[in-house]
Amino acid sequence: MKYMFILHGDEHEGAEEASPEQVEAVMDGWAAFDREVADAGVFVAGEGLQESSTATTLRISEPDEPMVTDGPFAETKEQLGGFYVLDCADLDEALSWAKKIPLQSGAIEVRPVMDYEAMGYTHISDGRKSNP
Repeated sequence: MKYMFILHGDEHEGAEEASPEQVEAVMDGWAAFDREVADAGVFVAGEGLQESSTATTLRISEPDEPMVTDGPFAETKEQLGGFYVLDCADLDEALSWAKKIPLQSGAIEVRPVMDYEAMGYTHISDGRKSNP
């Protein structure tokens, strides 16, 4: 089963006072984790995100009138900083991987990815889904 690891943290915490050596050490930790999940054959996808100030949100309150706003969707102390999708046997394995993610502070939300085929939906080549 695929699990998404949603990384939340304060995107500005420690950024100004970090030396180039400290930044390199942190990035080395991320690279090591990336290699470990790739070598284990569980890596599906993962990316870091640019700062929340670059976000654009489409808010759906009235289906015919979506509203586009700058910035993240909510005022929060922590921001969405990145994600991984890993193919794990079960939640226990997913949590063991989550504990290895080198996030300095914040939270890691672990959530199963929806399995539409298991629900009886099949993907059609043009991207639409059908229920047989």
